[in-house]
Amino acid sequence: MIICGKRGSGKSTACGAILQHLPIDRLFWVGSTWRSNRELIKRLKVQPEDIYEDTDDLTVIDKIKAEVQKEAEDLERAEEELKRYNALMKVINSNSPLIGNTEELLAQFYGLNGEFQKPRHRWNFRKPCIGCVFDDCLGSMIYSKPRKLNALVTFSRHLGTFKDGRPAIGLNLWFLVQSIKAQTGGLTKVIRNNASQYMMFKSHSVKEQEDLAEAVSGEVPAWLFLQSDGYAIQDKHDLLFIDLNKKPTQPSMFRRNLNEYIIIDQSFSMEVSKT
Repeated sequence: MIICGKRGSGKSTACGAILQHLPIDRLFWVGSTWRSNRELIKRLKVQPEDIYEDTDDLTVIDKIKAEVQKEAEDLERAEEELKRYNALMKVINSNSPLIGNTEELLAQFYGLNGEFQKPRHRWNFRKPCIGCVFDDCLGSMIYSKPRKLNALVTFSRHLGTFKDGRPAIGLNLWFLVQSIKAQTGGLTKVIRNNASQYMMFKSHSVKEQEDLAEAVSGEVPAWLFLQSDGYAIQDKHDLLFIDLNKKPTQPSMFRRNLNEYIIIDQSFSMEVSKT
């Protein structure tokens, strides 16, 4: 998701509102703005070790990718331990004598409290939902030398792979920016083309509207975007929400703010559906 708006438009508030309603288990935050967003960081339960303040450190991308892979490896380890534990419980609860490597299993799972300890996993033996927010990083080295960031965006759904070939954990990405394009250190075409959702706040720049119309042109005709944008932005903190991967149950890919669908037919008439 790309969230674009000028300073004070409400980008962080809108992003936080969405994240609080998503089943995010672990969230990385990239950018020094976390200091001015302490309450938001607290509500989203971002851990201190998952905050990366130095946006000129090109190893940040590698560190985040490594953490996602660690989550996959930790789940595989926990699953294997659970199999061993269940095998031990099966032997203990049966009428068969203890055989094979049971002694090793007894030593592994026998706790100090005199009971057998079931293996634990941070996310209760399921794949965690992981996200990463890049907040106001325009002009930083992460954007200025975008090779690693482009690769992260392109392969984000394939991060956190498993040995048995099941679908990877993946990494959800949110980019908070003040403009869609920049002379240097801005959102690359790779990032814009891979975005599935946009949240656009009020802008007085015709060029910026044209840039967004171009970015979504593969999915949305320019006239349809401009018609929706003109309706959505009425008040200071209004936003146009564009969902390029809308579900069949959703009446439109456009919304004014987050609760009002904008439906436009080919005759340019408009219908509003509030949720």
